[in-house]
Amino acid sequence: MTRLLLAASAAALFAGTVHAEPQSFEFDKSHTIIQASWDHQGYSTMSLQFTDYDGTVDLDLETPSNSTIDITFNLIDGFWVGANQDRFIGHLNSADFFETEANPTARFVATGFETEDGETGTMTGDLTMNGLTGPVSLNVTLNQTGETRDGATKLGFTATGALMRSEWDMGYAVPYVSDQIELFISTELVAAAD
Repeated sequence: MTRLLLAASAAALFAGTVHAEPQSFEFDKSHTIIQASWDHQGYSTMSLQFTDYDGTVDLDLETPSNSTIDITFNLIDGFWVGANQDRFIGHLNSADFFETEANPTARFVATGFETEDGETGTMTGDLTMNGLTGPVSLNVTLNQTGETRDGATKLGFTATGALMRSEWDMGYAVPYVSDQIELFISTELVAAAD
C-alpha cells in the first residue's frame, strides 16, 4: 500500500524539463490521494487512504536513474477509512494486519525508473511494512507539468499497482477477503524552496 504512496513521487520517470540534476520536491498533501482498495467477500469494494507520510523526493527528470525517493508512512492514526469506523481502524492496527504497536511505520524506497515516451513509465521499489521488505512496481503517468502561482515547478501524476498483502504477513481472512490490494495514487508535487 505504501508503495503506492511512493509511486506518486515517480515523476522522476519523466524527461523533458530544464533541470539537469536532482531537484527536491514536496507533496502538495491537500491535492494528493494515496489509496488502497480490496474486495470484501464479493459484496463490496473497501478502501483506505494513507494520510500521514513524509520523506525525500529528489528528481532528475533528464536522467531518472539519478533520482531518489524515500518515503516513510506513520501508520498509527495514519489512515482514513471513512466515518464511524473506529472498530475497523482498531482491527487494522491489530496483529491481523499492520500490527502498529510493533511496526508503527512503513517505508518505501525507490530502486528503479523506466520510461520510453517521457509520459508513462514504471517505478520499482522496496516496501518495508509489518517488519518485512518486498518489491513493488507502479505504473506511472505524468498528467501535467507547470508552475505554481509563485513560479515553482509543479508536477501532477497518477500511479497504479497491486500487491499481495499475505506477502507482508497480513493474510487474515484470505481468500474470503481478497489477498490482492489495488493501489491508486494521484498527486501534485511542488519544487521545494531553495
